[in-house]
Amino acid sequence: MPSQTVLTKKQEFVNELAEKLKNSVCGVLFDYKGITVEDDTKLRKELRENGVDYFVVKNTLLKRACDMVGLEGLDPALEGTTAIALSSEDIIAGPKILNKKVEDSKGQFAIKLGFVEGKVISKEEVEAYAKLPSKETLLSQLVFMLQSPMQRLAIAISEIEKKQGEQTA
Repeated sequence: MPSQTVLTKKQEFVNELAEKLKNSVCGVLFDYKGITVEDDTKLRKELRENGVDYFVVKNTLLKRACDMVGLEGLDPALEGTTAIALSSEDIIAGPKILNKKVEDSKGQFAIKLGFVEGKVISKEEVEAYAKLPSKETLLSQLVFMLQSPMQRLAIAISEIEKKQGEQTA
């Protein structure tokens, strides 16, 4: 039987994990089996630079943390080796980075499941989020779309002015 110190540390970890889950807008569970230390270090760095928390977690502890915050439906993914990537701000960053890693790993690395704003999503849905453009790209597209009609109006007014200038001359 584990000592009281070990049990206390595990309970503290579960509480911290539950808090992170509660404050996350997106999370991805994945199987990291077969990843090299070098690749894992690169992945951790890239995720950290994009504001995504990444860590390996025991399935039983993750299940307890999910139960604490009412996140249901992750049980099928809680087998084998499990790591989790949590983002508190950007829904797309984690799935995009991890999906690229899956594509580059040639089957050694696999996404299990994910969740967005407390709702569990399938592996396919995680991949769909990964294919969305980044927030910055979406914002620049929006600005272009808003700017385009004004630009066209300005060109039309300029052309009308030129024609009127030609007619009076």
